[in-house]
Amino acid sequence: MDSDPRVLVVAVDDALIGPLCEGLDQLGWSTMTARTPDAAVQALKDLTIDAAIVESRGLEGRAVMTQLREAAAPRYLPILMIGNDGGNDADLTMSSAPHPAQAALRLEQLTRAGIAEEEFRLRQATFAAHGVTLHAPDLGETPLQILTAGAADRRFLAMSNALSAAGAEVVAAPTPYTAFDYLHERAFDAAVLWGGQEHAPALSIASGMKRNTRLYHIPLVLYLRGATEVGLADLFRRGFADVAAAETPEDETAERVLALARNHRRRQAIRRALDSVRGSDLMDPATGLFTRDLFASHLARLAEGARSRNRALSVCVLRVAEREPVVHARGGGWLDRAMPQIGAMVSRLVRVEDTAARLGPELFALVLPATGAGAARMAAERISAVIACTAFDAGKDRSPFVVEFDVGVAEMRDGETPAAVLERASADLPKA
Repeated sequence: MDSDPRVLVVAVDDALIGPLCEGLDQLGWSTMTARTPDAAVQALKDLTIDAAIVESRGLEGRAVMTQLREAAAPRYLPILMIGNDGGNDADLTMSSAPHPAQAALRLEQLTRAGIAEEEFRLRQATFAAHGVTLHAPDLGETPLQILTAGAADRRFLAMSNALSAAGAEVVAAPTPYTAFDYLHERAFDAAVLWGGQEHAPALSIASGMKRNTRLYHIPLVLYLRGATEVGLADLFRRGFADVAAAETPEDETAERVLALARNHRRRQAIRRALDSVRGSDLMDPATGLFTRDLFASHLARLAEGARSRNRALSVCVLRVAEREPVVHARGGGWLDRAMPQIGAMVSRLVRVEDTAARLGPELFALVLPATGAGAARMAAERISAVIACTAFDAGKDRSPFVVEFDVGVAEMRDGETPAAVLERASADLPKA
């Protein structure tokens, strides 16, 4: 996300939306309120807005959606609609104002999904310019796969029936053990956990999924049976993508689950489509990452897109740090043998919308759209830390070695060329 994300709130008054705005401001999402659609359109033209919340009371939902999206173009504007205005074009509709932490999380998810779509179109153009076709994401023909985990309960069963009625294929797991059996046997687009008398089973499943790299990205929804002693903010920190309160209608909960599932399947399809060209002659043969020339070409296109959408753009450079075990491994050729695995790890650790390249034998680069320098450095250092936990073979009778990275980061400035921002990121590396 851009630093200090800004959300536009369209509401005729603060009666319902006021506490949500206050909570979002405290979480770092600066809110500004427009009382009419015309005022909202003017704000979108004058300011950089990351997302919008529309309270439908007193407004025509579909017309407002159209006006906001047209005013924000070419930047994609995620919209959360609050109210019972059916038939609107919002990314997500909720009958009542959500918890601020819940709203912030969902707005960030929707924003990143929009950025991933933008990146896919830009990458299609880059590959087309080099004579390679990047085919549209294949979502598959199977219904959305939803896992429901928890003891049978009237409301939980009603929500499951609503999912099935909407065309999803629902698999019910009565215990955490059976839930993990199913999770390891097949792929799911979302999971709904029942918060019955005890939250412990649901929290146990969530914790286990977040420790598993294959299951980590599956969106989790907690459906509460009644008032909970567990704070909502704590639940979101535990990895839940959504929490449905006890009074939430089953149909609405089902639609929120389906929205998460569709988004997850779309993002997974985009990643598969982007990964489909890893074996292309354009890519680095050892790692499957962008080559230096392809990266330069795509960075130029990304920079142009960031300017037209008024988004941040950061570049990170990761250089293998000069440590004694690495020096020995390099001398025996073991570092070169480890590079394909390191490159594969880098490609898996970046987000769908990020671009990773191999600029030299021991030099990698990342470009992160809609990301400020601080967040970009955290992402690069996280990747470095994960790779540093992996031991690589150093040959017979020698201890395995680990690879650490020096990190340099630069955020694109107004009027700066792509080459210049890459140069600044390289200059930010620690001196050898």
